[in-house]
Amino acid sequence: MAERSFKKEVEQLRIGAGEEFRGEGILAITKALLQSGVAYVGGYQGSPISHLIDVLSDANDILEELGVHLETSASEATAAATLAASVMYPVRGAVAWKSTVGTNVASDALANLASGGVTGGAVVIVGEDYGEGSSIMQERTHAFAMKSQMWLLDPRPNLETMVKSVEDAFELSEASNTPVMMQVRVRACHVHGRFIAKDNKRPAYTLAQAMESPKRDVNRIVLPPAAYVHEHEKVKTRWPAAVEFIKSRKLNEFFDGDMQDIGLIVQGGVYNNAIRALQLLGLADHFGNSRIPLYVMNVVYPVIDSEITEFCRARKAVLLLEEGQPDYLEQNIHAILRKANVPTPLWGKNVLPMAGEYTTTVLRNGIEAFLKEWKVEALHAHQAVAADATARNQLEITEVSRPRPAEQPITLHKRIADLAKVVPQRPAGLCTGCPERPIFSAITLVQEKLGEHHISCDIGCHLFSILPPFNLGATTMGYGLGAASSAAFNVKGAKRAISIMGDGGFWHNGLTSGIGNAVFNKYDGVIVIVDNYYSSATGGQDILSSRAQNAMRVTNNPIEAAVRGVGVQWLRVIDRTYDVNRARAVLEEALTTDAVGPKVIIAQSECMLNKQRRVKPAFNKAVKEGKRVVKERFGVDADVCSGDHACIRLSGCPSLSVKDSGDPLKVDPVASVDSSCVGCGNCGEVADAAVLCPSFYRADVVHNPTKWDLYAARVRGAVIGFLQRRRAARLARYAL
Repeated sequence: MAERSFKKEVEQLRIGAGEEFRGEGILAITKALLQSGVAYVGGYQGSPISHLIDVLSDANDILEELGVHLETSASEATAAATLAASVMYPVRGAVAWKSTVGTNVASDALANLASGGVTGGAVVIVGEDYGEGSSIMQERTHAFAMKSQMWLLDPRPNLETMVKSVEDAFELSEASNTPVMMQVRVRACHVHGRFIAKDNKRPAYTLAQAMESPKRDVNRIVLPPAAYVHEHEKVKTRWPAAVEFIKSRKLNEFFDGDMQDIGLIVQGGVYNNAIRALQLLGLADHFGNSRIPLYVMNVVYPVIDSEITEFCRARKAVLLLEEGQPDYLEQNIHAILRKANVPTPLWGKNVLPMAGEYTTTVLRNGIEAFLKEWKVEALHAHQAVAADATARNQLEITEVSRPRPAEQPITLHKRIADLAKVVPQRPAGLCTGCPERPIFSAITLVQEKLGEHHISCDIGCHLFSILPPFNLGATTMGYGLGAASSAAFNVKGAKRAISIMGDGGFWHNGLTSGIGNAVFNKYDGVIVIVDNYYSSATGGQDILSSRAQNAMRVTNNPIEAAVRGVGVQWLRVIDRTYDVNRARAVLEEALTTDAVGPKVIIAQSECMLNKQRRVKPAFNKAVKEGKRVVKERFGVDADVCSGDHACIRLSGCPSLSVKDSGDPLKVDPVASVDSSCVGCGNCGEVADAAVLCPSFYRADVVHNPTKWDLYAARVRGAVIGFLQRRRAARLARYAL
């Protein structure tokens, strides 16, 4: 159950030649694959490319009609190895994943694929993610492309260019017998637009044909002596073929302007932001026509020497807009210009940041600094820049000249400021009702009793345990590598290390690299496998152990059976993670038992986001149909709450907040449960396990109550009202 369904949108993939396609970038890329006659598609989800796998899954009926095989791969390495189908046969295939972590996982298969080369078009669509919003280390796909000599496309982020780039990528791959990578940034994946579609194509050569007529070319298998020949072939044959194709098909674009003495070289993916920056400087119109000539590199590797020298030769200076670090393109272009004896100065990261995302503001500042040095009069083309202090008041205020108000410090109420010292801030974290939260509460409580332990984290939702309020975990080394990260701490006599992995990471890498390795090496630590039924962090896709029935895949394969299958002897299953007392007891047992070998705990509860996506529609439907349904809600009795806020510090649930107690004798605000509560009960469970306070209560909200419900409510109301009136009367009688 993915976080978003594209069932309605994918019907647009059926449109034919001459019709206008409107939609999101991800859908356009999918349409481009079908228009290109792709025979098989695979991949592993991860932002910003997750939705491509979801779209393909929702469009499986269309794929089957065209004879296209869809493989939702177990990992990026599996996806990359799938492209082996294009090595011996003229079969077009494409895979997708998140970079750079996905590319790292796939690197072994990709290196072999690039070495032997391909016969059919092989395309890797990589989701590139820069900036503060990225969830990964800041590395570039560019480095891998250069290392293995795979051609790298970076198309302008509009639907026409992206669709054309997919089609060009297949043809470039076939023309040069080389796999091609195409990177798309977050904005490109989610940009909306339109383009004129073409007919979908059935594969010109199918997988069935390949299986019926097997081929074998020893020269394409990566073994000596062929492997040595491959490197020469890359340079002498494939590279020139790629350069010729790129030049003849004009994959890179030249845009003219009237300021001929300067120029901008732009990565395709940065184009939209660059045009907006030029607009803010008054150097481009609303249609994107730039006054400064542009050379847009929709192909960033290989760099076409002749195009670079042609663009730069007659100019007094050129600015390169290269996002990411190191400055691969800048170094490459400098070398090209010097070897060709072109004296044109090349500016780049001397006026632009070396690393990080090139936003509109960043590019505007860089271009402005470049122009101040090489063509200051260009800035005078914009009235707000050219105007002096006297005239500026008479001009229309633009985005460039708009005054910015001085920043005002925010002064908080003293009690709130004091409270901030006690209650942790809430950075991005686990969702309301997340079943993983009580696991970390249990670990926190165990460590209070047994002392601090080394904890290795893993990629996934559970990675948020490193942040407040839990502050657990010392390392995270890669998806499914939580247990492997603790392998070195297999020391007798010391405290046992704890490692954590999710069910997605377990099937991706953890079964072999983590559990199998631990059994083989008699690892004595504790391994916690968080089983929330889905690959939740990437969007809620089904995996091997999902409980859902999937018409396209085989699910309901228990993690427990796989773990026992590789030889684990000490295994405990917690089938309800919200039972904090039980989780704490099992963890204590695992950390103190005399049993040898890895101690594995499988903690199971359904991802609350996916559960709500499944339950809410059914609940609302039942209410509309007049059926009796009950919703559990939790609250805090303000009269009982002491204002200690330990419940917030131990669980960190977003639905737990604070409010004024309403009692003048209670200075500290009391805990409160807001309307986002999903009734998981974790707050009360944590309060009970930590022996905090009895202030939590559960309320059952009954929709479409029966006559018995109404009668019982009246009786309860009458009894409670009587007791409250009696208490009030006694207080009034004995009041001073």
